[in-house]
Amino acid sequence: MAAAALQDTGSPESPSTDYGFAFDNASFSDRVMRIEILPDLPRSKPDPDDNDGDWARSRKRRRDDPLSNAIDLAEQSKVQVLNSNRPDLEDGVTYENQEEAVAMIEELPVIEEMTLNQPNGTDSCCLAGPEVTKDNEPSSSMEYSPVHVRTVHISSPILAARSPFFYKLFSNGMRESKQRHVTLRIQVSEEAALMDLLTFMYSNMLPRTTPTALLDVLMAADKYEVASCMRYCSRLLRSLPMTCQSALLYLDLPSTVLMADTVQQLTDAAKQFLAARFKDLIKYQEEVMSLPLAGFEAVISSDNLQVTSEDVIYDIVLKWARVHYSKLEERREVLSKRLIRLIRFSCMTCRKLRRVLTCGDIDHILASEVVRDALFFKAETTYRQRSLVAEDANASYPRFVERSYKYRPVKVVEFESPRKQCVVYLDLKRDECAQLFPSGRIHSQAFYLDGQGFFLSGHCNMDQNSSFHCFGLFLGMQEKGSVSFTVDYEFAARMKPLEDFESKYKGKYMFMGGKAVGYRNLFTTPWTAFMANDSPYFINGVLHLKAKLTLNKEHVQGLV
Repeated sequence: MAAAALQDTGSPESPSTDYGFAFDNASFSDRVMRIEILPDLPRSKPDPDDNDGDWARSRKRRRDDPLSNAIDLAEQSKVQVLNSNRPDLEDGVTYENQEEAVAMIEELPVIEEMTLNQPNGTDSCCLAGPEVTKDNEPSSSMEYSPVHVRTVHISSPILAARSPFFYKLFSNGMRESKQRHVTLRIQVSEEAALMDLLTFMYSNMLPRTTPTALLDVLMAADKYEVASCMRYCSRLLRSLPMTCQSALLYLDLPSTVLMADTVQQLTDAAKQFLAARFKDLIKYQEEVMSLPLAGFEAVISSDNLQVTSEDVIYDIVLKWARVHYSKLEERREVLSKRLIRLIRFSCMTCRKLRRVLTCGDIDHILASEVVRDALFFKAETTYRQRSLVAEDANASYPRFVERSYKYRPVKVVEFESPRKQCVVYLDLKRDECAQLFPSGRIHSQAFYLDGQGFFLSGHCNMDQNSSFHCFGLFLGMQEKGSVSFTVDYEFAARMKPLEDFESKYKGKYMFMGGKAVGYRNLFTTPWTAFMANDSPYFINGVLHLKAKLTLNKEHVQGLV
């Protein structure tokens, strides 16, 4: 394959000069590196030129992280997302208007321990391999016989200039640092990557640029602290077409300090790819349920998930944990340490928050904390909520930032006496309203009055005479049932930041399943005036709406 060059001229450890002519040339070398190639450890990865899928299925899992073990995609059984009990409001809802009354990677330590073994009177030093700690396995690579040995002439100044690892080896002031011969022990699967890395350290070029080869060299560069090569590999990998397999591999790279610093853009790109690929959680629920932990985290962390509400995300997280961790202790651990922080509890409904408190999969103390914080947020004033959201926007794991929910969150205050009543606050952003033109709808999450679910619905529709578009607000009953509700309702909007809500419409309606009632032109103004830059209806880009529902004592009866 043709060599590819990419100069890292911004780094002092990446000179632009090409010393490729000196590689393995005795005339330009001051030392000899004897590379002992040992057999691979059990469960090591296959040939680096295999495809991503084969590598991903056979690569060794990190054993020091109990949360990293994921079920193979091919072995996943089909699962269904927990029912959110939220039917699609678009179906079967009749809107009436009451205006007229209308209603590689090998798992080895990043930097191996250097044990300089002085052979009997020979002018050489030995860099031993890593210790193996698994029971019934050799305690040291010394117990293996080399498959074969390679001898390479090297220039210690060149290697030391590119790698702190080799700099320390050649300049530690000990007798071994002055020896001409150095022995390096590696495994069979590391040989090609090491030779590619040495080539790069001389020439700033890599002879192989396939994804798996680049990943192997990236791991070798991390092991021997060649940061310029790590950046080189990371940039080349980012330039290649991303796939689900490759994205998951990038997220499974070991989290060393050097690795995290140099491949952050690569892992960020992998997270963005997975988040965009599985943006519609319901459509791709089976694939999402089959993702390993790192991939699942990348998806659930996204602000742009297309879901009805945060309640659904909570259900999906709980379902994924139950699928992948059958033992309660392990499930609680992964939820508490990795997944709970990804759920925006402040955007969940109060009914679902009650279920969180009684969920046996979540530690009770942790469940109480997240529910308490969510309720405190809901109880804050609108101004204070906006302030908390702004502070939270750049957090690693936002708690208050809303996602792109299909059903908009609401703030509800309920009263039991003197009459059963609820006051509902719905905020819509200007861009959300703009997207409604010319005939769109936006629904709120469900809220409850005397146990019956209702919702609000903002519309862009024609006025009564079909003369112009305008903004309409409707109130609907959530699901069909055998009970009718007669409700007194009032719609209001805030026109100025420091003033109270101004009443826009009052009505009375007997609801039955699948019915909605409202006002076709809530602000009695055309759509263009409603959305104008100087529109009085948007305060800091937000439309503040309020609906007050009161159960009418005249009529609560079952339908025959």
